[in-house]
Amino acid sequence: MPNNQTIENEDVVVIITDEEGHEYKYLEEMIIPVGGEKFALLVGMHDEDHSGHTCDCGCAEEDEDVIIAKIILNEDGHEEYIEPSDEEFEIVQEAYDALVDEAEEE
Repeated sequence: MPNNQTIENEDVVVIITDEEGHEYKYLEEMIIPVGGEKFALLVGMHDEDHSGHTCDCGCAEEDEDVIIAKIILNEDGHEEYIEPSDEEFEIVQEAYDALVDEAEEE
């Protein structure tokens, strides 16, 4: 999950490149701190009409493309978004669910 990060109008946009070299833009929706580490909830940025959409990933047919990425510092000291382990994913998912439940109670 190699990535590149840009900031557009105060929004953090993360570009994820898959194994085949296709690039996908994601908006950093929220940061979820877990156990001293940071994880990002990333929401896919697609054209409203998906015109010109040429990849075969199926994202043009889905309602929302959401992923969780672990944020680490690379050798250059820059943030890098990587795929979390299965265990990390489950812990972050539980933390996110708790945040949503807490927000609904307020």
